[in-house]
Amino acid sequence: MKFNRKLVSVLVLALAASGSAMAHPGHAEGAVAGLLHPLTGLDHILAMVAVGLWAAQLGGRAQWLLPASFVGFLAVGGVLGASGAVLPMAETGIVTSVLLLGMLIGFAVKLPAAPAALAVGVFALCHGYAHGVEMPVMGSGLLYGLGFVAASAALHAAGLGLARTVQARGSWLRAAGAAIALAGVWLGVAA
Repeated sequence: MKFNRKLVSVLVLALAASGSAMAHPGHAEGAVAGLLHPLTGLDHILAMVAVGLWAAQLGGRAQWLLPASFVGFLAVGGVLGASGAVLPMAETGIVTSVLLLGMLIGFAVKLPAAPAALAVGVFALCHGYAHGVEMPVMGSGLLYGLGFVAASAALHAAGLGLARTVQARGSWLRAAGAAIALAGVWLGVAA
């Protein structure tokens, strides 16, 4: 197996930044706060990377349709959260997304691209809503939104790239899905 050092470096940096105190409200504003926010929670990181992994596993047009659907619905969810709308059980939806995406990868579930994109879109609404609700009071909401959309797209690309780099269409990818699903169970119990 040949590893892409740049991709691994980006993943390591993303994980290292996930606990950064600068990501807490009041320490960063606008686009920086938005870029950092998806990296502050293991649930967000795992779900967004899992979208890329599942997209690679499905192949074909799913490789661009799933991430595009997630990003589009993520933005809609962000607007809902920032506007004060109520999305019941959004946090449950976030944890469930980690569990289900992990299971879909682990069991190598093959859905057509359109239904798969709709499924990740539903998950994205929950993630986007959480980002919108947690938008810092100071700074530009638009820049914040662009930041968390860009960071999310980068995490999807990392999942796609990782799957392609290690040629993970077989047992490695399924094992990663199982690990993500187990993390989803842990996140649900820990919540």
